[in-house]
Amino acid sequence: MNGNPILEVRDLQKHFHLGGGKTLKAVDKLNISIGRGETFGLVGESGCGKSTAGRTIIRLYEATGGEVLFNGENVHKLRGNKLQEFRRHMQMVFQDPYASLNPRMTVGNIIAEGLDIHGLADGKQRKQRVSELLNAVGLNEEHASRFPHEFSGGQRQRIGIARALAIEPQFIIADEPISALDVSVQAQVVNLFKKLQKERGLTYLFIAHDLAMVKHISDRIGVMYLGKLVEVTTSEELYANPLHPYTQSLLSAIPIPDPEVERTRERIILEGEIPSPLNPPSGCPFRTRCPKAMPECAASMPEFKEVQPGHFTACHLY
Repeated sequence: MNGNPILEVRDLQKHFHLGGGKTLKAVDKLNISIGRGETFGLVGESGCGKSTAGRTIIRLYEATGGEVLFNGENVHKLRGNKLQEFRRHMQMVFQDPYASLNPRMTVGNIIAEGLDIHGLADGKQRKQRVSELLNAVGLNEEHASRFPHEFSGGQRQRIGIARALAIEPQFIIADEPISALDVSVQAQVVNLFKKLQKERGLTYLFIAHDLAMVKHISDRIGVMYLGKLVEVTTSEELYANPLHPYTQSLLSAIPIPDPEVERTRERIILEGEIPSPLNPPSGCPFRTRCPKAMPECAASMPEFKEVQPGHFTACHLY
């Protein structure tokens, strides 16, 4: 990662108080640093806290603890005009292209909503900007007068991307933007993200559970388990040399398009269920399912440290 990071997440916590003295630690002391123009992939099983992390970073949720620095400013302390300015520079593409678009608004008005809120364009200029954005995401300007229900899932996700791009952000959080789409459409949307990044110099936090697709788009990848980050390194290094037993098990589940290799390779099948985040295990949260668990794993949480140059992990094995 070169130069000053555009985003620094330091010991970020997001806890939900459920009453009766119960607290769900959805995100627990998350540390991430993302450089300008980089794509950082955040992966893990459903319920690991990755989407909550994304929503807390962009301040759809208020943080319980820690801080989020965007261009050196603490996001969770911004108020008034400063907060509005921050919203211009960071945008989100949501997971469900059906639920994230207002069914009563035309596509043109959905895309232009950010322009209206920030007073960036009106009249003829507004219409022209909407046409440019539709073309940028592979749709036509005549689509502006239609409603979301007239489009397929892939097209709706393109509309969601156009909406995020409207106010020319520097940083986009893509929260599982392809998981609700057909496999044939997923690659098109990922390629669109890559094309737009190249053209506009965007920085992405790309949240997903499909490790194969994340490798295709990410420069570095962070692996989350039960609210905690367990491994971070470059995408090439993660695939070639996964250190954490959880990462190893995730990678072993990806099919290899070679029948000979697929037949002979060893699968790592995890035993047991994911523990409840309401009542996580002592020490390392993964120890109850880890094939390499040792007594010290129950006694203390392993430190998240650099084990090899640029390769961080939280595991007592290292």
